[in-house]
Amino acid sequence: MGGVVEKPADFGGSMGKLIDFARKYIPAVIVALVLGMAGTVCQIIGPDKLKDVTNEIAKGLPAMVDGKPVLGAIDLDAVTHIALILVALYVGYALLGYLQSLLMATVTQRVAQNLRTAISAKINKLPLKYFDKVSYGDVLSRITNDVDAIGQTLGQSLGSLITSVTLFVGSLVMMFYNSWQLTLCAIGAALVGVVVMMVIMKASQKYFTRQQIALGDVNGHVEEMYAGHVVVKAYSGEAKSIEQFEQYNADLYDSGWKSQFLSGLMMPLMNFVSNFGYVVVCVVGAALAMNGTITFGVIVAFMMYIRLFTQPLSQFAQAFQNLQRTAAASERVFGFLDEPEMADESDLKPMLGYGRDTNGKPTRVRGDVEFSHVSFGYSPERTIIHDFSAEVKAGQKVAIVGPTGAGKTTMVNLLMRFYEINGGTISIDGVDTKSVPRWNVHDQFSMVLQDTWVFHGTVRENIVYAKPDVTDQQVEDACRAVGLHRFICSLPQGYDTVLDDKTALSAGQKQLLTIARAMVQDAPILILDEATSSVDTRTEELIQKAMDQLTVGRTSFVIAHRLSTIRDADMILVMRDGDIVERGTHEELLEADGFYAGLYNSQFALTD
Repeated sequence: MGGVVEKPADFGGSMGKLIDFARKYIPAVIVALVLGMAGTVCQIIGPDKLKDVTNEIAKGLPAMVDGKPVLGAIDLDAVTHIALILVALYVGYALLGYLQSLLMATVTQRVAQNLRTAISAKINKLPLKYFDKVSYGDVLSRITNDVDAIGQTLGQSLGSLITSVTLFVGSLVMMFYNSWQLTLCAIGAALVGVVVMMVIMKASQKYFTRQQIALGDVNGHVEEMYAGHVVVKAYSGEAKSIEQFEQYNADLYDSGWKSQFLSGLMMPLMNFVSNFGYVVVCVVGAALAMNGTITFGVIVAFMMYIRLFTQPLSQFAQAFQNLQRTAAASERVFGFLDEPEMADESDLKPMLGYGRDTNGKPTRVRGDVEFSHVSFGYSPERTIIHDFSAEVKAGQKVAIVGPTGAGKTTMVNLLMRFYEINGGTISIDGVDTKSVPRWNVHDQFSMVLQDTWVFHGTVRENIVYAKPDVTDQQVEDACRAVGLHRFICSLPQGYDTVLDDKTALSAGQKQLLTIARAMVQDAPILILDEATSSVDTRTEELIQKAMDQLTVGRTSFVIAHRLSTIRDADMILVMRDGDIVERGTHEELLEADGFYAGLYNSQFALTD
């Protein structure tokens, strides 16, 4: 109560999209809500039947006639009949409430499951440029926190809202039915509680806001200091770091104490108001009973109706907060699902490497690659690649060099159709890559990137990955080629060792593993993007020999800052500011004494 709740920009629109997404479950939701309402009606009728039982018992109590007590006779049959009805009502209330909870839990979790499936499918349909502007953490938050919030709060808020309304209105009707005088007294007592609750909520809201800000400051500071603890120690910044933390911590304590104190007052005060209502009902009800206006059974019923009448007041606020939280989470989830997708390619047929030769064997791409007047920009306002043209023959080793930001990695991304070019064409074996599905283009490449990627699984699974029909011998041969076999054999389960936090790999070993993965993929075109950036000189020599074997018979594109690793390239493309400024072999470019020669000589200036 009183906590900060994130509000959606468009509550109606967000909830409308959520309802439309879950429209096939709407009948089940309606049934669940009807069951909840029916159960609440049973709960509302209960006190009225308890009144009847009390009145029946009261008829049999001794009464004073002419100053003498006269014994009455309790109608046990009537009492038993009403008691059985009362038991049936409360059993019905429990059973209907259980069925409502079961249905709503099933529906909400199905909706959450479908949302996670939709997000997972959406991720594979989004262009990479989307992830250039959105962090991975934000996407992860949508598929975990936001979907969980929808699944947890949707069922609770809808069911609670409907039952609270039914309980509030039903209790009010039954109270007026039994005694309008006591009802007015109960409403007056409840109004006192509402006013007190609103005053406390308004006072605590600002402190909850301050608490969230202070909590963010504490978390941010701790994360920042932990990530850079080596630098903090190296520059003796511990004292300043502790001083800053103590300031944030003091702000968090102050705001947290005030917000929790005010929030903690809610329940005692609401209990006081509820007890105050009991007192009012007892005093006023006793006076009315003595005058014969009402029976003692009405007082007993009102003691229960007071609780049923005040209970929905807090449930309203909680249900509305849950709906706000649901709508805010839905807004982020459906905002993600509404992002523009890559163009539909269902009408494109695979042509690269598909088909069979005269002997019936599957054809394989030769590896001829041609860039023709390619232009590209990550945004329309800024063109990175202006007019890139190059022709690469099958089996050639092509190196792409240039300063940072020249467009080297961008060219590789365009070659694999990770991004769509703005102009020109890129073809493989004379086939425009735009004319075939993206997956057909991706099948022609093996990649070893500067950023290694190892997932939770065995060593063998990491190397084989998505390649079908790979034998254990092929996996071991690839690992021997890159010098990783001996290390793998030293692991507890060898190639069946699961790579996790307990089986730590160095950066160089991860790089070797990804190179072995590329060898196993056995694609006709190879891309090496700073493949030896994380290994030492001796390992680099081993990898270079393995790369020489791997590139035989394959078209290879090598991006390297260490120019010594690409001396034997068949062609070197020198890029600067998105254009090719020079091309040729290592010797030809050195003789030309141009931009490449300057880059090469600058790397060896100190050693010379």
